Amino acid sequence: MVRGGLHHLEIWVADLDGAVRSFGWLLAELGWAQEGSWPVGRSWRYGETYLVLEAGPDVADGGHERLRPGLNHLAFHAGSRDEVDRLVAGCGDHGWRLMFPDRHPYAGGPQHYAAYLEDESGFEVELVAEDPAEQR
Repeated sequence: MVRGGLHHLEIWVADLDGAVRSFGWLLAELGWAQEGSWPVGRSWRYGETYLVLEAGPDVADGGHERLRPGLNHLAFHAGSRDEVDRLVAGCGDHGWRLMFPDRHPYAGGPQHYAAYLEDESGFEVELVAEDPAEQR
C-alpha cells in the first residue's frame, strides 16, 4: 500500500455490456486482470488498484458527457510508442474510436506521444507512451 496512491475507481455506466466490451478489452491489454463479476458490474485489478464498472439501479438516466463537470478522462501508462500504436490499431474492433486523428499521436503537444480514445458511451481514455529518454 502506498499512502496517497489510488485505491480504486468506480465508474457508473448506462450500458454494462458495452462498457465491458470497450474497457474490458483495453484493461486486459494493459495488464489488468478481471477480478469480479456480478449481475450489474465487473471489476479489474492492477496491483493494489482496482476499477469497477457498474450499471446498478441507482445509475441516473442521461449518459456520460465528458465535457460536463466530473470525470473528463482516464490516462494510462501504455508502454512503448509501438504498444500505443498497436492499441490504436485494434481499438475500433472493441468499441473505441481515435479522437483528434488529425493531430495523433501528438494531440497533447509535440513532446507527448499518446492516443486519445472515446468509447461508444462517450468515456475517454488517454494512452500515454513511455518517454524514450526516461528509459536510459
